[in-house]
Amino acid sequence: MGITRRSFLTRTSQTGLGIALTGSLQSLLGAPAAAAQPPAGFTGYGPLVDDPNGRLALPEGFSYRLVTEAGKTRLYSKDPSPGIHDGAAAFEAPDGNVLVVLNHEVRGGPDDAGAVPHLSGYTYRDDAGGGCTVVKTTPDGELIWETVALAGTSTNCAGGITPWNTWLTCEETEDDGHGWVFEVDPVDLTANQNPTPIAALGRFVHEACCIDPDTLAIYLTEDATDPYGTVYRWTPPRGFRGASGALKQLGPSAGQLAAMTCTDTDGNLVDDLDQADQPDTVYTVEWLPVDDRAAENGSLRSIDGITRAAKLEGAWWADDGAYLVSSYADSHRGQIWHYNPTDSTLTLTTVFAVDADGETVEAPDNIVAAPYGGLIVSTDGDGDNHLAGITPAGTAYPLARSQMGSEFTGPTFSPDGRVLFAGIQKPGVLFAITGPWQGRTATGRPDQRSAAGTSERSEETGSPRRGGASQSPAREGVVG
Repeated sequence: MGITRRSFLTRTSQTGLGIALTGSLQSLLGAPAAAAQPPAGFTGYGPLVDDPNGRLALPEGFSYRLVTEAGKTRLYSKDPSPGIHDGAAAFEAPDGNVLVVLNHEVRGGPDDAGAVPHLSGYTYRDDAGGGCTVVKTTPDGELIWETVALAGTSTNCAGGITPWNTWLTCEETEDDGHGWVFEVDPVDLTANQNPTPIAALGRFVHEACCIDPDTLAIYLTEDATDPYGTVYRWTPPRGFRGASGALKQLGPSAGQLAAMTCTDTDGNLVDDLDQADQPDTVYTVEWLPVDDRAAENGSLRSIDGITRAAKLEGAWWADDGAYLVSSYADSHRGQIWHYNPTDSTLTLTTVFAVDADGETVEAPDNIVAAPYGGLIVSTDGDGDNHLAGITPAGTAYPLARSQMGSEFTGPTFSPDGRVLFAGIQKPGVLFAITGPWQGRTATGRPDQRSAAGTSERSEETGSPRRGGASQSPAREGVVG
């Protein structure tokens, strides 16, 4: 399904949304249940209704469950849940429940507000308060337990899922001893003991990453200033086989790390992605090898001849390529780009503007595919922050608005697609959002009809469920 810029702008002019998009969203998103699609003409779930509890404004018929909240819910160790939530990913637990790996973007030390407790055997360094927890929930998003999977890292921002079902968590900092990527196994928690940086992926201000499932090449974004960050590609060494723990076993010079350099149709270097403002802009990409991966001689992005951008954010692999978010382009409106490794091109597919059903939507950050067609984008702008959706037909719509004065983070769907987990960064709250998702019946099975939902808003607070053979993290490989 091709969407031309003219046809898309015609549709969006009728809805008041200034987002331009090209390309096939269905192939872009690679939805796991792609046969189930929203009905023809679907344009969203309607206006957002303010929450009397002051948390999330959602469309009528949607509700949320509070899963974890910094300082209020408890880890299995009885410590308060850490805060400053950011990137997240959901995985299926062996017993049919859900495991959410949750980043905590704490920039300070272990005594700072929201810090991840330093669990013996799971702590990288004593000077940092960031890390990851694993949150186990029922399929409906009810909290079972939360436990530390990684501590002693710094500024764990976003990351990416691997084809072998683990999570790569990225340190968005260059502070001494930090700036690395770590792997977190959500199922075999003992695999997270003795945390080791994946030195082959370089030391820089990491944001997010995505992996080509065929070649296992990893694309990594950098959110940095003085100078701006860039996009890196890590090509694995010959014979590398992806598996939990395999990346950290590699030597620091394994494979090749390279920085992106783009040229326009005249062969001129594109020094900043912000200079493009028209969808269908295409650049030719080459990759400039990076030798000093540990940044011992200065930041990696300081090398000459590369392409940079302000606030490179989310990454998602689909449509046989890497989708990359440049959040601050055009005064924080934002862009989404697609890198095609087959022909080595970078194409501007999405340009954001500001108005959707009376909601200001700008500054895309994390992106994730909706299981039944469409894209969910979290925003981190200067005004209200949202979860926004884009349908396979190209219509964009607001899905949620934060009423907590902080940005949305880490949208991720449960494996069965019934629950959208999303965080509010400060102080740190994880929500489980449910509702009449298009393409589903009330029983959760795919359906082509438009579902009708209750108009009641509920605020359900998750409380840990104790006991039972499958409830304790100690039984799944970790204590504390």
